[in-house]
Amino acid sequence: MLKKAVLRRKSDFSTIYDKGKSVGERYIVLFFKQNNLPYNRIAFLASKKVGKSVARNRARRLMKESYRELKESQSIKAEGYDFIFIARNTINNLKCADVKKSIEAAMKKAGVFEKKV
Repeated sequence: MLKKAVLRRKSDFSTIYDKGKSVGERYIVLFFKQNNLPYNRIAFLASKKVGKSVARNRARRLMKESYRELKESQSIKAEGYDFIFIARNTINNLKCADVKKSIEAAMKKAGVFEKKV
């Protein structure tokens, strides 16, 4: 992931939470908003409700890998979005394939995902 493609500033997060939309799935919550840039910006979060630091880091790694696989194998329809993926505490002890399905379903609900033809 490129450095410019990572959300970092508090103002960006606040804007997405306040003016963006959200979609919930079994293992993740997706917040998204258009950013009028030619690329997507992404953040992966796991709160202390997920567990101790080892569990939180694993949750973030699972989400990052799942997003990377989806980006390579599928076409994420739209460019120019900000995405915040938040892990739910149900993400513990899961495989990457389960998280990938959850991310795919959330992005379909959001309307920014479409399989390549």
